[in-house]
Amino acid sequence: MSTSAHLPTDTAVAAGGTVTDRLVEANQRYASGFTDPGMDARPVLQVAVVACMDARLDLHAALGLELGDCHTIRNAGGVVTDDVIRSLTISQRALGTRSVILIHHTGCGLESLTEDFRHELEDEVGQRPSWAVEAFRDVDQDVRQSMQRVRTSPFLLHTDDVRGFVFDVTSGLLREIDPTG
Repeated sequence: MSTSAHLPTDTAVAAGGTVTDRLVEANQRYASGFTDPGMDARPVLQVAVVACMDARLDLHAALGLELGDCHTIRNAGGVVTDDVIRSLTISQRALGTRSVILIHHTGCGLESLTEDFRHELEDEVGQRPSWAVEAFRDVDQDVRQSMQRVRTSPFLLHTDDVRGFVFDVTSGLLREIDPTG
């Protein structure tokens, strides 16, 4: 199975290059036909999307978004961490977003981890990470927790339009999560 619709990873390596070399070459092809779209950093739809970094989520396609429509913030699990709050604060206060959409998904890798992962890393490298794994067992509850973290942040100006969803990786559909359970 290929990891990309464009070129199997092993082809780039077999040709004497690395995956990064392949991506840099793709950028050169992209840049050769690139035209500055004349946009600024303010998203047209005034929305920020926080989602998992899972490679199966094509957020722009799934949400019908175009370049310039939104800010996209991604991390493992789509968890609302201090750094996500930082990005949302800049997005709202400096760049005009007013809505926040949170997207977790079925079959997330964080459902199979525990905070023991940090201890295992400490045993391996001799230093415990300063960050939490933010593992979870119930994706719906984790979306609720993420919504609550956004809604209660003192740094965010706009917390009235915060909605959370679970993306089904087999059907492509979003299922909205009721914040009250």
